[in-house]
Amino acid sequence: MITEIIRSATFESMADKQGVPTEEYKALYENLAKNGVRHIITGVIYISRQGRAMHPGQAGLDEEGKIQAFKNITAAVHSYGAKIYAQIGHAGRATANTGETIVGVSGLKSRYFGQTPKTLSTSEVYKIAEQFAECASFAMQAGFDGVQLHAAHGYLFHQFMLKPVNNRRDEFSDPTLFLELTVKKVREKCGDFPIWVKVSGAVDRSRDGKQDFPGLIKALDRIKVDLIEVSYGTIDRALDSIRGDVPIKAIRHNPIYGKKSFLWRMFALPFAARQFKKYSPMYNLEYARIAKSYTRIPVAVVGGFRSADEIFGCGMDYVSLCRPFICEPDFVKKIGRDSAYKSKCVNCNLCTVMVDSKQSLRCYGGDGQWNKEL
Repeated sequence: MITEIIRSATFESMADKQGVPTEEYKALYENLAKNGVRHIITGVIYISRQGRAMHPGQAGLDEEGKIQAFKNITAAVHSYGAKIYAQIGHAGRATANTGETIVGVSGLKSRYFGQTPKTLSTSEVYKIAEQFAECASFAMQAGFDGVQLHAAHGYLFHQFMLKPVNNRRDEFSDPTLFLELTVKKVREKCGDFPIWVKVSGAVDRSRDGKQDFPGLIKALDRIKVDLIEVSYGTIDRALDSIRGDVPIKAIRHNPIYGKKSFLWRMFALPFAARQFKKYSPMYNLEYARIAKSYTRIPVAVVGGFRSADEIFGCGMDYVSLCRPFICEPDFVKKIGRDSAYKSKCVNCNLCTVMVDSKQSLRCYGGDGQWNKEL
């Protein structure tokens, strides 16, 4: 098996207040393509204003008028022979400060965001599935090579899969029905336009952590999506999804934790930080292998891949990378020239925390300037 490399969805914070991608957004993806990344997934793009995340710099593809801006990006990427996929999502209860009504599969609030969502009615769930299909149609018109449905990390699709978050009594008590319905709607509108799906393999140490992962993979196998990417966890414990350091000094830039008292940040936060999972290589590989045991659909795994040996020796169809490409956009070229090369990423997670600020995505670990900015 020849493993291929994907640039996994990584939040950019490079759109204007209307969700239109900027020139900086275009340059990010053009640079990845120029440096040999053949498969690129964008950061999560909202399908509606209601579904956006808490970050003001999030891109959206919720209206026809935004198609041209994205078309400029896909054309730039294609000029280097690469493919680019739009990750599209609805945050559900996993958001704050959007000015919109926060909705969810139920009225159970997120421990992280702390707001009680409005429970979606049955008809509203159907409407959101239609919005996903319309967004996918816009992505197809914009020249994307496919879409990735964000069904991981506690976003809306994932909320339907988690017990006791999904305590519904209608048809959508079935944990995968909303996702299956959405795939059906996208296919009705977009034909054979490729559909990738991102899922979380596990949700440990959470009151919301009960999900049937084999059942999810069987459902995706049944509806024949085009690729399954395996990640981990929910945004309620966001740093568990990526592992590594907890940059406490930068937490003040976070819209949730930044509002907490100085004493909380001084005493409670260091204690909480010790509960996050430490970095380890290839930390989602176990669940990716479980996924492969239930399907012949290509499986991608993201999380903790830093060398050619890890990437090409893991036995997966695809390996996805996030932080190594923030640190080194030319990482693919480097391991092509030197099979012993290892990513310079030190898993400091400043890039992750600082996209909650007014800063756009970049690496803070190697330029020596980050102390002044934090």
